[in-house]
Amino acid sequence: MKWPRDDSKLDRVRELMAERELDALVVRAPDNVLYLTNFWGMKGYDACVFPREGDPVLICLEASQDDAIYQSWTTDIRLVDGYSARDPRPVPARTLDAALAAAKDYGRIGLELSLGTQASDRMVGEPTTFTKAWFDAWRDAGDAMPVLTAARSIKTEQEVERMRLANAICAAAMEHVRGELRPGMKESEAAAIWLGYVHGAGTGWEGKVDLALGFSLVWSGPGIRTFTATGERPVQADEPTLFEIWVCADGYWCDHTKLLCPGEPKAEYRELEHALVGVYERAVAHCVPGASLAELDVLVREGIERMGYAGQPTHPICHGVGARAHEPPYAHQAGGGEIREGMVLAIEPGCYWSEGGGLRVEDNFLITADGADKLSPFPDGIVLQ
Repeated sequence: MKWPRDDSKLDRVRELMAERELDALVVRAPDNVLYLTNFWGMKGYDACVFPREGDPVLICLEASQDDAIYQSWTTDIRLVDGYSARDPRPVPARTLDAALAAAKDYGRIGLELSLGTQASDRMVGEPTTFTKAWFDAWRDAGDAMPVLTAARSIKTEQEVERMRLANAICAAAMEHVRGELRPGMKESEAAAIWLGYVHGAGTGWEGKVDLALGFSLVWSGPGIRTFTATGERPVQADEPTLFEIWVCADGYWCDHTKLLCPGEPKAEYRELEHALVGVYERAVAHCVPGASLAELDVLVREGIERMGYAGQPTHPICHGVGARAHEPPYAHQAGGGEIREGMVLAIEPGCYWSEGGGLRVEDNFLITADGADKLSPFPDGIVLQ
């Protein structure tokens, strides 16, 4: 689907650029290129020069020209060769040449100097890394990330609509795997069922999604841990199978943790679920405009400590979602910041047993004037078949 230009988003970026006295941003992370141009590239070789005044320049592979014309909000599209008979350098070197030419008339440039993570391109498997030469080319550059982080933390109506699509695909995929999950099935098979639905049914979803991709970690029973790969462990009949899952729909993401169980879960899981969902619900109730992100972190961790799981979880309990699955703001008791209307937050408390097993619950919430609006229709807690 070709989305109309989101002027409310781009105007906010320019206002923040003016506050920081930046004349142009030069970005190359796929999610920032997407955010500023609506172009989601195939290989991460692309860049955008986004001026405070005037039209942006999109730099992309020659092979992506048709995609760029279809997707992009800018008509100034400059192409670089994927292969040049006269130039043996890797493609990002030619992207740099084009970016320097496009930015030559601007004064103070902002680069992604403090970028910590970035979303993938559409091919995903081989992320592109720009070399030191990219950053050295603008030696007096300022940091673009305070501008982009502040702008991206508040979602526009269009962004929320696109994130609702990702959430709907994710929920439908969970309903699909709910009907297919069987005791003894490998975790990897359960993951493949979910992933296949996301890509197969999600691409073309409601005539609004050109490409849907899924990313998953699936663990069952004693395989549930904070961060390990999906394996060949069997799905348990009386213990939950945990799906840590992301969907990306044309560059906008959701991030969920959902729980399925083919039979009635053991009593210790029901007890853990009851206590953890209580912490989760109190965390969601905290999320109103003006509430403290630091206090949210404390609320969740103190609640989990009272459950008998001091020091857990080792992962963040709340973060932003949007053009990445994990983006600012983050809730941290030693940090600052407040929850603002228009944010979309993933809230994810979890507790884990040392011998393996445990639970996590997670969904995405749009912060409105009245509180937190859950974006996924799929239930939280342990869902039975």
